[in-house]
Amino acid sequence: MSLMERIDTICLTIRNAEEASNWYQEVLGLNESFKGDNYRILSIGNSGVPLTIEEGDVNSSQNQVYPIFYSENIEEVYKILKEKNVEVSEIQNDGVNKFLDLYDLDGNKLQVCYWK
Repeated sequence: MSLMERIDTICLTIRNAEEASNWYQEVLGLNESFKGDNYRILSIGNSGVPLTIEEGDVNSSQNQVYPIFYSENIEEVYKILKEKNVEVSEIQNDGVNKFLDLYDLDGNKLQVCYWK
């Protein structure tokens, strides 16, 4: 049994969501499918996996690209990850999504989200 249902999106850190979204649309032909306060979701052709661009420190030593998995039961995922001694954040809620960050054995950031 897999805890995750799919890769929901790939996330890139950018300085300015509006400017970056315009660039991705004008230069790469992507379409903005969702506009959040500090992020945008861009659809890529007929792919079911969009690109999320999120404002942040682009010079940070933290990973800037990470996959976001989707799970309908994020509370159960959280419980199982804790039981398996995985480094995991508390479940966050930004008003649109519930999400948590987790880290693999090499410290790579992964994220799990749930949205209706």
